[in-house]
Amino acid sequence: MREPTRRTALFGTLATAVAVVGFAPGAGAWATERPASGSSDFEDIPELDGTLLTDGSSRDEAAEDFGHIVHHRPAAVLRPGSVRDVVRMTRFCRRHRIPVAPRGEGHMTFGQAQVKGGLVILTGPLNDIGEVRNDRVTVGAGARWSEVTKATLRHGLTPPVFTDYLELSVGGTLSVGGLGGQTQRDGAQTDNVTELQVVTGAGELVRCSARRNRELFDAVRAGLGQCAVIVGATIPLRRAPKTVRHYELPYTDLSVFMEDQKRLVEEGRFDYVEGLVLPDDSGAFRVHVLEAVAYGPPAGPEPDDAELLAGLRFVPGQENAETLDYYTFLDRLAPSVAEQKEQGLWDDPHPWLNLLLPSSSASSLASGILDDLSPEDVGPSGVVLLYPMRRRALETPLLRMPDDPAPYLLAVLRTAPPDEPATVKRLLAANRSAYERVRDAGGTHYPVGSVPFRRADWQTHFGPVWPALVEARRRYDPADILTPGQGIF
Repeated sequence: MREPTRRTALFGTLATAVAVVGFAPGAGAWATERPASGSSDFEDIPELDGTLLTDGSSRDEAAEDFGHIVHHRPAAVLRPGSVRDVVRMTRFCRRHRIPVAPRGEGHMTFGQAQVKGGLVILTGPLNDIGEVRNDRVTVGAGARWSEVTKATLRHGLTPPVFTDYLELSVGGTLSVGGLGGQTQRDGAQTDNVTELQVVTGAGELVRCSARRNRELFDAVRAGLGQCAVIVGATIPLRRAPKTVRHYELPYTDLSVFMEDQKRLVEEGRFDYVEGLVLPDDSGAFRVHVLEAVAYGPPAGPEPDDAELLAGLRFVPGQENAETLDYYTFLDRLAPSVAEQKEQGLWDDPHPWLNLLLPSSSASSLASGILDDLSPEDVGPSGVVLLYPMRRRALETPLLRMPDDPAPYLLAVLRTAPPDEPATVKRLLAANRSAYERVRDAGGTHYPVGSVPFRRADWQTHFGPVWPALVEARRRYDPADILTPGQGIF
């Protein structure tokens, strides 16, 4: 059992020690001599290649995330200068039962990567990108997908699957799953990693893959940081297209829209399939836009509009098709993000709802949730996504999916007004209600959003793989210190 009072006191000693001794960034050693007396309380603090930050601004920043809803302030923040720093500080925290949370780009929305009174490990400095080979590249966990893709495209190669927003860290998305429009063809990003380098909660640096340490590999991919901190990953690569053909196809009927999406996924006609739901002039979310992309040479044949769109029931004459540079397509959100940041909307609360629906009831579930939405509840920069995947392409055990051949992702990516906690509270309650509706129909939760969860909810969420996760947690994090912000253990 944890001892919160003792743990807080010990970390207070650590913070005091660092402040007194003073660690110089990049110095690789203590900047001044240790005190001659009274040092026994902190003489096991490891020397670091990087920096241990205890200033108020660093701790305040680590108490924020993209959601701007939960605020848990750590006692210190590690900016590692090496993987060894992660090993050393994890071992230190294990000895003293200090909670630890890894943090990539901080894009979570409900405090998942925060830790009150503990240590936040920034993975951003671990952003090295290794040699790009014909079929793979090994990168640090802090490398952003945009950086990885630019590096591989110089060799005409690309990772198979992307989230819609490229400025996320490799370690961050591999910890939750990593879903996008290519998932219907190639699975999640966690299905497209061949090896991981991790630091377990016991402070052991381990390589794991489908062939080596498979139990740990399966516990880390989409494992929400419960067993180890990802510090590196080997990603398979394939030939990249130079250009893509991008289609936006409008629909007025939700069922027809979803049926056509499912047909495209089953046929494998496109390399990328997603969908948007927009409000009409009355404010009701009844405008549906099927988004599909076909890769051109050398990754695929020259796209043929007539062949690709044959049999689809979109509103004729209102479709849009354009040819884009491949990276321009992947990074298509960049202008919108820049605009949101310029207008200050990026810093608004984001009480996101991310649900996975069984296709057998997806239309009725989606209709019920969409009927309850108003433009105000989605927000000025919010968006609603709805698109299917192929279950057989999704093989990561801890990425929980409905038992259905074509589960749908419904993502209500809300923004809420700042300084209106009552509104945020109401939207969180709405998220919980929608989750329960989907859960009762056999659906699940994609855990990047803001749905209040209890331990029993996590047991239900993980279902048949819950015992394996519990055993992996016991084995790889025996002191029970990792990523408490998820609320699983």
